[in-house]
Amino acid sequence: MIKNSILLCTFNESKYIKDTVTNLDKFISDLEIIIVDDNSSDNTVEIIKNIKINSKLVLIERKKLRGLASAFERALIESSGENVGWIDTNMGELVEKFPGMIKELNNSDLVLLSRYVEGASDERDFIRVFCSKLINIFCRIILDSSIRDYTSSIFIMKRKVLNETTIIPYGHGDFFIEFLYRVSKQSFKIKEMPYIQSRDDADASTNTSPNLPSFFILGFFYCVRVIITRFRKF
Repeated sequence: MIKNSILLCTFNESKYIKDTVTNLDKFISDLEIIIVDDNSSDNTVEIIKNIKINSKLVLIERKKLRGLASAFERALIESSGENVGWIDTNMGELVEKFPGMIKELNNSDLVLLSRYVEGASDERDFIRVFCSKLINIFCRIILDSSIRDYTSSIFIMKRKVLNETTIIPYGHGDFFIEFLYRVSKQSFKIKEMPYIQSRDDADASTNTSPNLPSFFILGFFYCVRVIITRFRKF
């Protein structure tokens, strides 16, 4: 059985995909990389098919279906590792943190990179930082106050977590807020490790870097999802 599975969800990620995949192959041993592409209109898929790495690489091309939550679910279904993780494709510089995160799994069930613990920070523009902090404060008030960063989504977990925790795959990154809350309610141990989120790439056009109006709309739906999560029966 493969030890580590890392999931990537791509849509027009040609600028980042090769560096992220090669970094994963460099820093993580005994690895499979599961990529779900949502019909990219650039040459993302072509780049993926030409990447030469030692790790196992699985590419799923979706022509009609699109959406981060459902792409994550599909990648999860295809994975086989004892540990399962996820990282945003345009944040490949953070891959070097995964060996330390995997080591922390000796004492935890899920390890999450966090911008809101000691030693961490968020260097994006003011409005994004402000909105992110508001959403996370709202999450801590409504859900579990022990979790500091509900919206990071850069994590790795033991597969056993999935035996007790359901992922409800709709929405954008808000599906991960609900998943984290469910993990905490099942009394699994969550460890947050610090990271610094760098400024957004001005040329970014990925599915996880929306424009400002979309960012506010997503924030609204995140808050709605938090309320639903709080009162949804397991």
